[in-house]
Amino acid sequence: GGTGVGRLLADATRLEPCRQQAIDTPFGRPSGPIITGNSGAVSLALLARHGDGHLLNPSQVPYRANIFALKTLGCTHLIATGATGSLRDDVRPGDLVICDQLIDKTHRRESTFYDRAAVHVEFAEPFCPIMRDWLLAAARKLEHVRVHDGGCYLCMEGPSFSTAAESRMHRQWGADLVGMTALPEAKLAREAEMAYALIGLPTDYDAWKPRPPSQRSSLIEEIQRNLNRTTEASITLITTALHDLTILRQAHSPAHDALRPAIWSDKSRIDSSEIDRLRSLWGRHFNSSQQ
Repeated sequence: GGTGVGRLLADATRLEPCRQQAIDTPFGRPSGPIITGNSGAVSLALLARHGDGHLLNPSQVPYRANIFALKTLGCTHLIATGATGSLRDDVRPGDLVICDQLIDKTHRRESTFYDRAAVHVEFAEPFCPIMRDWLLAAARKLEHVRVHDGGCYLCMEGPSFSTAAESRMHRQWGADLVGMTALPEAKLAREAEMAYALIGLPTDYDAWKPRPPSQRSSLIEEIQRNLNRTTEASITLITTALHDLTILRQAHSPAHDALRPAIWSDKSRIDSSEIDRLRSLWGRHFNSSQQ
């Protein structure tokens, strides 16, 4: 989650015992300590993507360390939230979007764990369909939160926001939301065989939509006004979903076997030290003679 989501979710789910864990990974430290605990029968691990005090801009988030650390803790499903600009009239600030597609416009970020092997995961459907069904089922129980089934999230590099021309171009490309953090996060989650879903939190209409003279406040002021409202709505959706895990328990996520067909390198020729370094991610796909 973004700033504030982790602590709010810890409070909302009444985590017991609530612990902070600092974890080292082959890719450095994650954004900050990971809050862990149990909410009823569910074990949760919460991580603030931008770190304590929101000191990490989107390009500086240690995405590989974050996903690796969560995988090391045994996480199997990852719910991400992210503030976005809306590129559609009908996706209003304060709504929630259970995203179903991605466009990658980042260019400064490491997007794979496997620098010393050829690993090609399928990514046509970047979000877990089982998790999407689970979140949408929870959304139908909510009375005062408007939730959209599907939306294409365009991830730009940032940290500056779009020009008006770029915003109009993103609309023409078919994007519904624009943000800065879903990638490479979603790709890395797939490489780690973690089911991943993204709740988009529209806070504004980006730069494509002219503001009437009576509403000439800055885009940043508009985002700040709406962020708390969308964050609270996302907490309501997540806590509602956590009350019933039936859909997740009954259906197998395709992401959990993503590496089975994806390791193209001759496993017998991959350096054993590299297999060991990334054992948390791909160890189960090597037999004893290859380890």
